[in-house]
Amino acid sequence: MPILKLKAALKDYIWGGTQLKEKFHKQSVLDTVAESWELSCHPDGASVIEGGAYDGLTLTEYISKAGQDVLGEHCKRFEFFPILIKLIDAKHDLSIQVHPANDYALRVEGGYGKTEMWYIVDCEEGARLFYGFKKKITKEEFRRHIEQNTLETALNSVKVHKGEVFFIDAGTIHAIGSGILIAEIQQNSNTTYRVYDYGRKGLDGKPRPLHVEKALDVTVTAPPHPSSTADATPTVYGGYTLRRLAGCEYFTVHIAEITQSAAFMADGTSFHSLVCIEGQGTLSGAGESYSIKKGDSFFIPAGFGAYTLSGGMTVIKTVV
Repeated sequence: MPILKLKAALKDYIWGGTQLKEKFHKQSVLDTVAESWELSCHPDGASVIEGGAYDGLTLTEYISKAGQDVLGEHCKRFEFFPILIKLIDAKHDLSIQVHPANDYALRVEGGYGKTEMWYIVDCEEGARLFYGFKKKITKEEFRRHIEQNTLETALNSVKVHKGEVFFIDAGTIHAIGSGILIAEIQQNSNTTYRVYDYGRKGLDGKPRPLHVEKALDVTVTAPPHPSSTADATPTVYGGYTLRRLAGCEYFTVHIAEITQSAAFMADGTSFHSLVCIEGQGTLSGAGESYSIKKGDSFFIPAGFGAYTLSGGMTVIKTVV
């Protein structure tokens, strides 16, 4: 069971920028790269393995060949691959939107709902996002705000800073604002219900569709009360620090700031996803060694054993 380097699926949504190409080494003929799907088995864009015996296979194909044990015991409770990890470059505002929870999504869309978390990798001075409502309102008031184009006045607008974490339970209305680059760890879902899109047109020249009735069905019309909290401060080890960013039934996420080296263990409970968001160094384990730099993504199978990250880098580590 080797360490796998992954090539991300890239998306050129109309609100995207060029930072993922210019700063995170994403190679593409696309003019803009809004999202890079760093760890994905989703049919809308699966990660592809680079190098080694499985070169060129999608992560989905690899799991089919290698067997479900590479995912670990914790993944056995899920019908599908449970998570999707992205880097998102919002040059322009994203639509105001909401995602359904599992029960609604499985019944209506035939797939998982979407609880997610955001880590602010970088942002422009004064950048803001929308995160839930300022106060509790009725569904009728929610509909009226949508119809009268006053929804922004009812939402909680938050000024963001590099290194902040936002946990977005399914049903929480939200929008990433312009000038923000985030790492997003989410359930394996591509279901989004747009509520307001600033009157923009899509790449086809037509207004992008809204999903008002479905949004009214699933939105929690109250201020957010996140079901996960991040550690306030990192734990300091010799050669690195580690801070938990989120923990929920779908994923547990840590950020490792490595100044010398850090040793981790991929046991039989879960695979490990590593996404480097700053710096460079070496990833080694079981006699293998890989260079790792900003923008690189690696999949370490469950049961792989001990591995080491050495150098100067910041890595987001996710397990199920």
